[in-house]
Amino acid sequence: MKNKKSLYWQIPLLVLLIAGTFYIARQNRNERQKIQRLQYAYQHDKGQAFGTFYSVTYQSPANLQSSIDEALALVDGEFSMFNEHSTVAAINRGEDPLRSSMFEEVYRLAQQVTADTDGAFDITVAPLVNAWGFGFKNEQMPTAEQVDSLLKIRSQMDFSAIAKGYGCDMVARALEEHGVTNYMVEIGGEVVTRGVNPRGQQWNIGVSKPSDDAQSGETTELQTILAVSDAAMATSGNYRNFYYKGGRKYAHTIDPRTGYPVQHELLSATVLAPRCAVADAYATAFMVLGLDSARQVLKRHPEMQAYLIYTDAEGRLTEWHSPSLQLQEP
Repeated sequence: MKNKKSLYWQIPLLVLLIAGTFYIARQNRNERQKIQRLQYAYQHDKGQAFGTFYSVTYQSPANLQSSIDEALALVDGEFSMFNEHSTVAAINRGEDPLRSSMFEEVYRLAQQVTADTDGAFDITVAPLVNAWGFGFKNEQMPTAEQVDSLLKIRSQMDFSAIAKGYGCDMVARALEEHGVTNYMVEIGGEVVTRGVNPRGQQWNIGVSKPSDDAQSGETTELQTILAVSDAAMATSGNYRNFYYKGGRKYAHTIDPRTGYPVQHELLSATVLAPRCAVADAYATAFMVLGLDSARQVLKRHPEMQAYLIYTDAEGRLTEWHSPSLQLQEP
């Protein structure tokens, strides 16, 4: 009995010891980050990749733009639809090129997202995207017979809804191989962050307000600002790429299951995930699925968060977001 009483007294002391150890470790980590921020300046590199622009901010004693460009060139050489020497371009010409481990990694991920979203994400949707005038061809209106035919014969692959995100991941890997622990990588709106910004705070990433004016790039109005650190973020929306024909609006998101542009209330899907390729693919899938189905997918994936902008029954702009997201006023 005496030994049991002694044990009861030791438990609170053990809990305090463990809590104190975690507190000291956290303080030491914060102090190391503070010292590092004082030691090294932040580098800012910009350039072009995948038909868009990239911006990388990172803390390092040396400039690493050559490593950044090298990582992006590797991704371009595998997945670019505009690079005739890329692996995907060769496949789409009917050739059988050697597929690298990088290609296989992204291909497997694409197939996993396709299965998880009941076909809402599909890298073989390119012929349908082209048929509706959102790919390499001008605006046009395919007939129902043409849509049905393309649904049955889809041999071309298009990685554009996952390659930018994967490019962000590859740049992040390159930075970490050089020991960088504080950075933000952004390629055409897809983002990967780690650590803190030059002010020693979380990275703040804006989410654009859906507007038809955004197509011309004349508006920079933000819907919200997300505090993002040690995570990746991607946004897909129907408000930048669309056209009107016969008084009807046709958005660039094509439902791979029906062959037609989506017509529902969801205007923008922002997804946060551990990897940007994952966030990129699911953001595209959510734009196909719509609000309710997207939320059902999120229930199966606690590792992901989302910020969804949609119109309600009265046509008002409304938002839904994962409860754990940190929002700030724009």
